[in-house]
Amino acid sequence: MSSTLLEVTRARHEEVERLERLIVKDFQNEPPSSKDRLYQGHRVRHMIDTISSTTERLIEIYEDKDNARKDEIAALGGQTATGINVFSAFYDRLKEIREYHRKHPAARVVDANEEEEALLKEEPQIEFSGEEAFGRYLDLHELYNQYINSKFGEPIEYSAYLDVFSQPQKIPRKLKLKLSRQYSEYMENLLAYLMYFFQRTEPLQDLDRIFSKVETEFEEQWADGKVKEWENEKQENGHLQDQLTLIDLDFYTTVEELMEVGPEKLKEALASLGLKTGGTVQQRAERLFLTKDTPLEKLDRKHFAKGSRGSVQNGAAAASQEVDNSKEIALLEAKVKKLCDLLNEAIERTKDNIVKKQALTYEEIEAEREEEETQADTESDDDEQQIYNPLKLPMGWDGKPIPYWLYKLHGLGQEYKCEICGNYSYWGRRAFERHFKEWRHQHGMRCLGIPNTKNFNEITSIEEAKELWKRIQARQGVNKWRPDLEEEYEDREGNIYNKKTYTDLQRQGLI
Repeated sequence: MSSTLLEVTRARHEEVERLERLIVKDFQNEPPSSKDRLYQGHRVRHMIDTISSTTERLIEIYEDKDNARKDEIAALGGQTATGINVFSAFYDRLKEIREYHRKHPAARVVDANEEEEALLKEEPQIEFSGEEAFGRYLDLHELYNQYINSKFGEPIEYSAYLDVFSQPQKIPRKLKLKLSRQYSEYMENLLAYLMYFFQRTEPLQDLDRIFSKVETEFEEQWADGKVKEWENEKQENGHLQDQLTLIDLDFYTTVEELMEVGPEKLKEALASLGLKTGGTVQQRAERLFLTKDTPLEKLDRKHFAKGSRGSVQNGAAAASQEVDNSKEIALLEAKVKKLCDLLNEAIERTKDNIVKKQALTYEEIEAEREEEETQADTESDDDEQQIYNPLKLPMGWDGKPIPYWLYKLHGLGQEYKCEICGNYSYWGRRAFERHFKEWRHQHGMRCLGIPNTKNFNEITSIEEAKELWKRIQARQGVNKWRPDLEEEYEDREGNIYNKKTYTDLQRQGLI
């Protein structure tokens, strides 16, 4: 029944209202996990896009540029070329309705509630790589390879690159301009990935509006020469015409006034513009006065000295091109910085994940990934919101705050910081004692080149650990340390063995 324009209009209005009700209903259901929250965001984003496109089509109908809507309304009122005939219009419409039902006898009415429930349970297809872990981490390996293989990059580790990529101001400006094409390509790829990741993880954010605000602020700062790291660019390249001429012609209204400057200054001004410098004082003044209202490009060739016109034009063109390149690069950097600010939490999670993975084996990484997926499927924000915890007590095994007396008895409120673990904080004495056998502390000791033995328990300062290791080496000798007996290993059940015992049990298949 959507053959008429008015019926199409009614159906599209109904579609917009239906989608609006669906969006409200979807937001009334709090998603139980971050994965469901992401699904909800993409569902709502899709419905908003559908509403926008449907509204645009409705606007086109109401504008009625071809007068089709006006003619159809007139036809419903019985207006014809011969006059008004209401009964004829009525029976024609009745005949059209009967014809439609004759052609579609099995047309069924769709239950709106069933369709709404299906839409609210829909799980949109969101493309994430394995490294991204459904939007938890960034996958910058391709951009990292492009960075270290470029002439402006440095041969650094991937973990160090995660600290550098969001700070383009650390790359010298001269190097950016010298390698403008290569650097622009890298920045465009980085911006494209960050935009794609942001759109997948924050589907309800309006990226066009964010960039519009960034561009407006950038244009204002660029005009004032206040863009960070590019403050002097406009001043260095934007005054070419002022450098080419030595006399401000705005102060002179006639050739006679310009003649009072003198022949030598006129000659210098003409030479700076590439014009002929010969002739009398009046001829020089007339020649220079021509440039007041006429651009150099439109002056007759006879006024220029041989070979000077092309060099002046080429110099101006090169300076203008350099300014445009600088502005384009600076705008790309501004957009990248804005996206890095918006994705700061994901960037920090990525850094922690990379440092953690460096101290784990492949089996441990896979086991941890499966555990994260299981937790993501079972986590519930509703339960967390219902917990009353004004003292911010630690959670027990049942997911509820532990008793206050237990909290004070074990000293769980006391903070312990370990410099070897990167100034990581451990709350409570038990957590502090256990951390000496965890991967973070072991990784820190390995980076210092010191074995993680019982001698270094309770040592949290890097300087103290180094001094103690020197004393042990001086007392026992550098080559007298026995790793078979002093190096410690921990099995999956938390039992501690020295290296020799651990190796023997492993060979026997007992571990």
